Amino acid sequence: MVTDHQFRRLMKLSQTEHALACAAAKAGMDEKTARKYRRTGRAPSQLKVPRAYRTRPDPFTAVWPQVEQLLTHDPSLEAVTLFDYLCREHPDRFQASQVRTLQRRLKVWRAQAGHPREVFFPQQHVPGRQAQSDFTHMGELGVTIQGQFFDHLFYHFTLTYSNWEWGTVCFTESFESLSAGLQTALWELGGAPQEHRTDSLSAAVTLVGNRDEFTARDQGLLAHYDLRASHSSPGRGHENGDVEQSHHRFKRGVKQELALRGSRDARQSR
Repeated sequence: MVTDHQFRRLMKLSQTEHALACAAAKAGMDEKTARKYRRTGRAPSQLKVPRAYRTRPDPFTAVWPQVEQLLTHDPSLEAVTLFDYLCREHPDRFQASQVRTLQRRLKVWRAQAGHPREVFFPQQHVPGRQAQSDFTHMGELGVTIQGQFFDHLFYHFTLTYSNWEWGTVCFTESFESLSAGLQTALWELGGAPQEHRTDSLSAAVTLVGNRDEFTARDQGLLAHYDLRASHSSPGRGHENGDVEQSHHRFKRGVKQELALRGSRDARQSR
């Protein structure tokens, strides 16, 4: 197969070589092929015609009604979640490489359903410099235990460069919850970054006059692990974008599993 690089080399050699056969040989192609490209003056990539047909059978045709039924029940189900489900329901029927086919089919389905897409903005971080901590409310998932609403929070710790993360279930945004979550994360990590960043948590930050200061307990905790303290501006959650995105991914994953499970009660089996 002739590449664009060979085509460009052929066009350049055609201006210096007296014989086309010589230029074609140096460009690594047959003289007849070189004549065709010299005549058209277009690179191989420019001659490709988009296909409007499939080159192989769709492996999900037989199970698509089942997939569509799950999507109709909960449109938030994702391709990877559905693929894992199909692999469990139909052992040895699908291959890992086919998940891209399912993702393309879901992309078409979502486009027709008209659901909006989320936009993410990349950030640049330095290895070992910063970790971010935050709490997120889990009540929106509607988890229950034996029919009783389980209202809880989740403490989240994230390294901004590698996105390594750790978390613990808690019930208040207190200093005790922050301290327990942070220390457990650092012990599991086996080290500490240079800086620990939160939003304006009352557990860590207090208003003194016209300025914010870190509480004595928070300063003592961070000093013990040789961590520098910082916090985002009030009402600007995007300044802690990594941990906010970790919240999003974690809650989305839990929501996906709950949707696939068909029950949000922790004691109820599927």
